[in-house]
Amino acid sequence: MNSIPRDTAMRACVALVLLFLLSPPGWAASLADVIDRVRPAVVGVGTAYPPRQPIGGERPNQLRGTGFAVGDGRLVVTNSHVLPELLDYENRQVLAVFAGRGREARVREARVVARDPAHDLALLQIEGEPLATLPLGDGSGVREGDEVAFTGFPIGAVLGLFPVTHRGIVSAITPMARVADSARDLSPAQLRGRREPFNVFQLDAVAYPGNSGSPVYLANTGKVIGVVNSVFVKESREAVLERPSGISYAIPVRYLHVLLDSLAP
Repeated sequence: MNSIPRDTAMRACVALVLLFLLSPPGWAASLADVIDRVRPAVVGVGTAYPPRQPIGGERPNQLRGTGFAVGDGRLVVTNSHVLPELLDYENRQVLAVFAGRGREARVREARVVARDPAHDLALLQIEGEPLATLPLGDGSGVREGDEVAFTGFPIGAVLGLFPVTHRGIVSAITPMARVADSARDLSPAQLRGRREPFNVFQLDAVAYPGNSGSPVYLANTGKVIGVVNSVFVKESREAVLERPSGISYAIPVRYLHVLLDSLAP
């Protein structure tokens, strides 16, 4: 067997070392590194009352789902169904984004600037200091078997505002067909979705109700490819936390790009 010349082998080793050292950030990064970059951009979405506002038996703050910051850091993506139907304006209740972690979390008032009920997406805007943002993929090239993760608040703020990450793969790319308890629970947008199905990413990682609006990203780069949407719950709603059994879905990021483009002047 012919041996490789020593100088050729040395050049090959040097090339590999340089490739590793000069690789751009995020290239083949570990999931732990990716989560460190993703976590600051993930927020809670819900409602809030002014501090010390007398509101009877109502909870002052309510976390309804997850969101994540994009663009200039003042735009937050979430699911349309996460948003409340009505606010208690009489007692100055507001739509809110909960940014930060644990005791450092802060309430940021938000407003809806764009909504796409057909694809269950919404864009919120906050004022003040921008948040860390996540890079968006273009939606092309996603394949069944791609390793992904999503970060959010699966059980709300029961344990405080601490984001949780689940990992898995894109197990299928399939037409959306959301299950409801009965025909009465189907919104007009969901009925349209059944008549005009669109492809979504099916994930093998279990999401919980609080994960709605979580970013789904490639595990090795952190680029967002979709937004967690819903779970097929096979048991009662009360049992979902004890015995989760479902299929998680994500709305492809291309629909988010369309919604973002709608804000352009």
